[in-house]
Amino acid sequence: MIRPFTQATRQQIAGCCAAFVRAPSDGALTSLKRAAVAITLVDADDGNGTALLLTLRAAGLRAHSNQWAPPGGRCDQGETPVDAALRELQEEIGLTPGVESVLGMLDDYPTRSGYLITPVVVWAADSSRIAPNPDEVASVHRIALTDIEHADAFNFVSIPESERSVIRFGYEGDFIHAPTAALIYQFREILAGRQTRVAELEQPVFAWR
Repeated sequence: MIRPFTQATRQQIAGCCAAFVRAPSDGALTSLKRAAVAITLVDADDGNGTALLLTLRAAGLRAHSNQWAPPGGRCDQGETPVDAALRELQEEIGLTPGVESVLGMLDDYPTRSGYLITPVVVWAADSSRIAPNPDEVASVHRIALTDIEHADAFNFVSIPESERSVIRFGYEGDFIHAPTAALIYQFREILAGRQTRVAELEQPVFAWR
């Protein structure tokens, strides 16, 4: 189903986010560093639908270089996840939607590398001025919501290092793994009205560092 990039779609997605009940905080995760990412909704490349933005992280980054991720990063001292996601959105790709553009939040996702990620859903009405910061971002991609809503968009594989299943999202002949794949998967489930948890979905070993 194509979701046109209109106010009606914005309201529909905002309603899906409002109906989603976030999982309660896990006290055992308080030692993790807080981070936030922006699940940023924009017009699709062909102008015929709604898409979400993903970045390919720059090769020169010290951690998680050349990996797929929504714009985001570590929360500064005293910063809320919403504030951090919006700041990182501006710093990484030059978009400046305000707090009024936030539609909701997904579950916190704990990573093997020591972060607790809060995904913040943001509606970016004007994405014409995307300007990637070359120090952080190699490229920016618009993933149509129709692509994440296909029945076979995600798959789950086993690895010898964990009893948990690794989630993968197929994109342009490659795979995008968790954490990013897990966040996109939960957003897909929210759009379908399902309360699906993803914290136990595993990441590949290369993302554990």
